[in-house]
Amino acid sequence: MDKLVDSESIKDLRHYISVSGKIVLTCHVRPDGDAVGSTLGMMHLLRSLGKEATVVIPDKAPGNLSFLPGFKEMGVFTCHPEFCKKTVEEADLIICCDFNTPSRQDSLAPVIQNAKCRKVLVDHHQEPDRFADLMISYPDMSSTCELMFRLIAGMGFYGEMGLDSATCILAGIITDTRNFTVNCKNPDLYEILVRLLEKGVDKETIIKEALNTRSFWSLKLEAYAISEKLEVFPSHRAALITLDKDELERFHYEKGDSEGLVNRPLEVKGMVYSIFLREDPDCIKVSARSCEGFPVSEICKNLYGGGGHLQAAGGEFHGTLQECRKILIDAMPDYDRYLKNKK
Repeated sequence: MDKLVDSESIKDLRHYISVSGKIVLTCHVRPDGDAVGSTLGMMHLLRSLGKEATVVIPDKAPGNLSFLPGFKEMGVFTCHPEFCKKTVEEADLIICCDFNTPSRQDSLAPVIQNAKCRKVLVDHHQEPDRFADLMISYPDMSSTCELMFRLIAGMGFYGEMGLDSATCILAGIITDTRNFTVNCKNPDLYEILVRLLEKGVDKETIIKEALNTRSFWSLKLEAYAISEKLEVFPSHRAALITLDKDELERFHYEKGDSEGLVNRPLEVKGMVYSIFLREDPDCIKVSARSCEGFPVSEICKNLYGGGGHLQAAGGEFHGTLQECRKILIDAMPDYDRYLKNKK
């Protein structure tokens, strides 16, 4: 399984780990299952090797991931900045997981980038910036957790992987593939699943907690968004959901409550891509998903300075929600050329 990853990268990573005592793992702002799973999964593995490993994240992770082993041990920069700064400054090695550019870390970025120690990137997003000493980037991977498992196996540490590490890694794979329904064409991924199950991982619990458990208000928010805010554009085979700050407040919005909402319009027959615009305090957050190979990454890159994967991307817009919506609708005809079976 490790044959897809460059052997020199595996060798270098093992060396960096072997000569490091204190190791920090970090990820992107608004961390999702793959970000939390990859950092915590490697943290547990490193601790089994006798390393002092700590996870430092830019801001709070969603509550649906709180079941993961080590969740409460993570240093949250927006909550405990001095602890996080001190931990980063004392590190011998920093492993950056699941982001392709420093700006994805928001206010934590300068702390990580100014650290004097070596840095390693482990990521699966397109077009990474070269900000680390060792760049391990594979956009074809289903998730950073898949890549992390391959690295662990390639370094010869599968035997040292315990249940906690395996649980976190599988949680990241399950959330990024939505339980093996997207981005999972490589048969090796199912072999990885078997290897993780051999560690005793409870797959059913991961699915229930990470994908199928939510708060009352989160469910109410989704019901409102679909019944009242969903717009479809049949000629462009597109769907759009917008939620402003007043609507979010009405449904007591908390971080993670809208997770997965952008996917729901793709259940409508004939829809090829879906865009979700959410009014956050500092910007309009753009999330995009698609099927049939439609490149929503191009929309996010061209219109909102973002990017991501071909069929799963995001961006940010600094302006009003109405302006953000208008830019998208006006640009829809420009992307009709990517529709394989235009109706």
